[in-house]
Amino acid sequence: MQTAIPEVTTEFLEAFAAAWNRHDVDALMSFMTEDCVFESSAGADACGTRYVGSEAVRAAFAKVWAVFPDAQWAHARHFVHGDRGVSEWTFLGTRADGSRVEVHGCDLFTLRGGKILLKNSYRKSRSPS
Repeated sequence: MQTAIPEVTTEFLEAFAAAWNRHDVDALMSFMTEDCVFESSAGADACGTRYVGSEAVRAAFAKVWAVFPDAQWAHARHFVHGDRGVSEWTFLGTRADGSRVEVHGCDLFTLRGGKILLKNSYRKSRSPS
């Protein structure tokens, strides 16, 4: 007898987004596979900075709130199709120097076994006109 693997839904991604806004790293990691990967929106490599495994991903997620203590992801929209998912959002946060950030972004997810295997993050970069 096979055990059904839970399907990832838009409600799953809504709950993941809510955990980001609560700054709840334990809840976030409950959505991720043990061998998860996070590709951040910035870094030296073409994929941004790549974090592999739950310990590295947990530390990278927590670092976001260290840089932006008031970080929020607003106006989120989500969809799931098969083993892929997308979340679109507006990121809002304040850096330690007091500068505010407000940019649109998205996460592209690869899903496996009812959890997130890969969170590939993209965020717009604003510059003076």
